[in-house]
Amino acid sequence: HGVSTLLGNPSYQRTLSTRARTNRLSASRTSIDRDSDEGEEGRDTMTRSGIAKGKNGGHVTQLRERAAKPSQRKGALGKRVSLCRSIAREVAGLSPYERRILDMIKTGGSAADKRIYKYAKKRLGSHKRALAKREDIKEVNAQQRAKQAGA
Repeated sequence: HGVSTLLGNPSYQRTLSTRARTNRLSASRTSIDRDSDEGEEGRDTMTRSGIAKGKNGGHVTQLRERAAKPSQRKGALGKRVSLCRSIAREVAGLSPYERRILDMIKTGGSAADKRIYKYAKKRLGSHKRALAKREDIKEVNAQQRAKQAGA
């Protein structure tokens, strides 16, 4: 089979056209990603030039300010939830593993932060949660010390 017979094959031509289309799509995606990473300053450079071809080609248009989507505030702590959590913490207190972390903070030592992290990660299962819990319990410790100093 020579190259000429392969190029004459319709299924092979479809494969070639699909690959070319995929390459064009991936190239356009990367340029879009690069443009979106530039932030607010990058949006000014994307104004249309009025010329059909080129980087900023297309009809001259006014860029509109987009309204913030509700999904962008996902995970933000509301007043009600923070109040409920503080009341629950006040009533129920610390769980046993949190008390142990608090004890590790109080005793301190040279590698206390690392030990606390490793213990919290073992209990909670993820790096991010372990760091958040360590900071949370440090905050509890600071509040307790402030309360003792004030009382």
